[in-house]
Order: sequence, then structure tokens, then C-alpha cells
Amino acid sequence: MNYRFTFLIVALVGLYALLGFHLYQVSVLKGDYYLAKAEAQALASQGVNGDRGAIYFTDNQGNTLPAALEQPFPVIYAVPSAIADAQEAANTVAPILNIPVPTLLGIFSRKNDQYELLVRKADPSVAQQITDLNLKGVYADFEPERFYPLGPVASQLLGYVGPNASNTGDGGHYGIEEYYNSVLGKGLSSDVSLTIDPNVQIEAEKVLDDLIKANNATGGSVVVEDPVTGKILAMGSYPNFDPNDYASSSIASFMNPVTQKVYEPGSIFKVLTMAAGIDAGKLTPTTTYTDYGHLTINGRYLQNYDYLTHGAYGPGTTMTQVIEHSINTGAVYAEGLIGNSTFTDYLKQFGLDEKTGIDLPGEADGNLSQLAPKAPQVAFATAAYGQGVAVTPLELVNAVSAIANGGLLMRPYVNAARAPEVIRRVIATSSAAQVAQMMVDAVDLAGVANIDGYSLAGKTGSAFIPDLVHGGYTDKLIDSYIGFGPTSRPRFVAFVKLDGLPSDAIAALSVVPAFRNLSQYLINYYNIPPDRL
Repeated sequence: MNYRFTFLIVALVGLYALLGFHLYQVSVLKGDYYLAKAEAQALASQGVNGDRGAIYFTDNQGNTLPAALEQPFPVIYAVPSAIADAQEAANTVAPILNIPVPTLLGIFSRKNDQYELLVRKADPSVAQQITDLNLKGVYADFEPERFYPLGPVASQLLGYVGPNASNTGDGGHYGIEEYYNSVLGKGLSSDVSLTIDPNVQIEAEKVLDDLIKANNATGGSVVVEDPVTGKILAMGSYPNFDPNDYASSSIASFMNPVTQKVYEPGSIFKVLTMAAGIDAGKLTPTTTYTDYGHLTINGRYLQNYDYLTHGAYGPGTTMTQVIEHSINTGAVYAEGLIGNSTFTDYLKQFGLDEKTGIDLPGEADGNLSQLAPKAPQVAFATAAYGQGVAVTPLELVNAVSAIANGGLLMRPYVNAARAPEVIRRVIATSSAAQVAQMMVDAVDLAGVANIDGYSLAGKTGSAFIPDLVHGGYTDKLIDSYIGFGPTSRPRFVAFVKLDGLPSDAIAALSVVPAFRNLSQYLINYYNIPPDRL
């Protein structure tokens, strides 16, 4: 018994001796090291959003996938006040970090400086080399940094996290990161779940990427919206960027073309012209006129895009045929029946001169300024088929979504926590149904976008790109296609746009098949039952 007691006493004394020696090492022998490192970490934490909320995508089953989150990354930093020989340290570290010796020497020579970040999101092997040096005053550690698991997917919608304007910390720039910065950032640090479906987003961007490569286009955009609620299911554009390495991309690639850039939409606009005419009681799908293939208004010669190859469509051409064959003169005729003032009012009701109100930063609004009351008649004539007016892709998608939604214009949104919101009724339900059927007839006649068993509505749009330097237009085209389905109960509106195409590009060979492929995916993914048996 006495032996055991004696052994216990000796063991306890030994442990206390070891603890005392360790405390001596920490407080005396290495006190300056640990003090400097603690101060450096405290300073570093002031500039890192370690508790920033995550951003999630949401699939059709309600499952979430992280689109942006915090993840530990190696960082390499210096405590200049703890560096004994600045020149020697600079010579040693420079080849490892690939930073010039004079640059490091300038940093290491700041004797009262407790923290200088050298490398953010460092390569793990480089961080290990710094650790292995065991160089007093230069350290590698881990700090939370923003990470985007899907890389460039939906990059312009998400934005990125980087130094704020005052360089005192990080903040969100562009996209969701900027719009919801106060929610995601320090303080609240709440997560944000989006309406973006990761599967639809990835597929939509793949369709767009393949399309751009196949047609040697300079860029493009794709959007998928639920017309009944206004939920954005996918939104992407190219050129894009990798938010994990945003510094290597140009500022221009951070802009979201879907919400922040306008373009002349071309013949997609004809469905809005017909919607205005039908709802105003000025025409019906069976209203006829005589097409001569061309006309002159205010001294300006206008013609159908296919006049040289097809010729005039002649007398008895219906408004439905105008949509089916995309006849410019038919749209001009329809606008003449509607009247300039009423036509302009309907375009405004569709929201084409105002922001949609989507929860994304920097949204642009469309430009209908050419349609002033005293504007020449040719301005209204060309606007009837989508030239001379400019809209954002999202404005156009939302306007056509109103037709799919029985005439109700919805507020588009990307935060899943928001609720559907009706902006206003634009046209009557019966008017929307007639326009939708005209679009279905166009799909059926062309036979490129149709899918067996489903009634799909669609319309092409081709427009020359304006020459902003010399006036007029360039010889480059923008081709786009928009459609929705099934028309008996629309589940999606899909929009595909290609930029910078040659003047002889044919939409039926590019954007239309792309729309069909995307629609087929959506039908399968959402298990949408056929409405044409």
C-alpha cells in the first residue's frame, strides 16, 4: 500500500515538472514567437469573413447543393517584427513564394508590423515548404476562404467575395454575393437558398457551351424560368469566370448579360405585337393582309428576311402565318392596326421599359425611347418586329412568361425564401391562349423544336447588332429562341441566345435545336406528362 502511494506521489511530481518546463518554454524561451503569432492571427481574422453564410442551389426534390461556402485554405503570412534578418529571410522565402526579393525585403523590414499577408489560398505544397523552413516571422496556417465547388457554373449570378472598397475586409461583389451581402456577411451570417436547380443549371450551361463552340459565336446566354411563379431555375452566360480565381478574369466577365445588358431582340418581339393587337381587339389570329414582301416607310425600305429567297407571301396572309414564317411586313401591318400609342402602352405593360425587380444587383431596364409620341412612323414599324428597341434578356423572358401564364406578369426571383408575386395583368387569359396557339402552330410547322406528345410554343429572333461607333448596324447577328410548354399547363419558359454570328447564320440550325434539347431534358427531369396523346 505504501509502495503504491509513493509511486503516485513521484508520478504527480514528474508530471508537474514536465508541465512547468513546457510553460517555461512557451512563456520564456518561445514567448515572443507565440505572442507574435497570436497577434498576427487576431489581425488576420479582422480581414476574413470566416463566418460568412453559404449559398445553396435547390433541386426538384428540395435537396440543396452548396454553390458557395467557407472552406479552410492555406495562407502564408509574415510577422515582420519577429524577423531577425530581413535580407536573409527575403532571400530564403522568395524562390518558394515566387515573390521578388526586393518586394519581400520591403515587407520584412517593417519592424513594428505584426501582420502582412503574403499568399492567400496558397498551394498546400508551398505552405508545407514554409512550415518546414521553421523560419521565425514567416508562417503558414489555415484560414476560412470563399469556395465555389462548381467553379464557373452560374458565376455571374453568384458573383464572388473579395476585398471591400476600404480594403479592411472582404465583401460580396456582383450577383448574389453582392445583393445579399448584408445577410451572408459577418453579423447575421445566414445561409441563402436559391431557386436555381443545379441539374437544370448545369445542363443549360452545357447546351449553351456546345452551341457557342459549334457556331463559333462570341458569347451567349441561357435562362429557364417557371412562368407561374417567377422562379428562375437556371441563368448563365458566356464568357463567364471562375469565382475561385476571379482575379485572373476581366471585369467585363463579371457583368451578368441576362440582367445588366440590353440588346435588340428581333422577331421574338412579334409575339408581343400580336398579343397587343389581339388583346386590344384590333386583330385576330385569322386577320389577313396582302404581303408584297417589302414596303417603304418614311423613305426607309423594309423587307422580309426571306424576300430574296421566297418572294412575297401574297394576299390572304394571316397573322398566324406572320408568326409561323416570321414575316416582317405582317408585324408592321399589325402595328398599324393597333396604333402607336396603344402599341407602346402594351410594351410598357409587359415591363419592357422597367426593371423586373429580380433580386440581383445592377439590373438594367429596357429602352423604348425610340417610340416617343412624335417619333417617325418607321420607328414603330421596325419595333413591331424587334429592331430599334432594346431589352434585357430577362425582361423578354418575363414578358413571354406572362403569355405562358395566362396574361399575368410575375416578379422573377432567385431567393427561394421569397414568395411568388404578381406585378399586374397584362392581357386577358383568352388573348394569351390565342397567342400561345399561334406560337404552337409555328413550332409545329417548322418541325425543328417540336417534341412528340407535347405542345410547345416558340419563336425565333434574329437581329443585326447595332454599330455604336458609326451608326446603323454591323454585319453580325444575334440569334435567339424562346419557348414554353406544355401549353396546357406551362412548366417552363426557356430562352437561348447566341452573340456575334455571321450575317448568314440560320437560327433553325442553331438556337432552335438547342431549345429542343433543353426542353427535352426539362420534360424528362421534371417528369412532365404529355398533353398531346
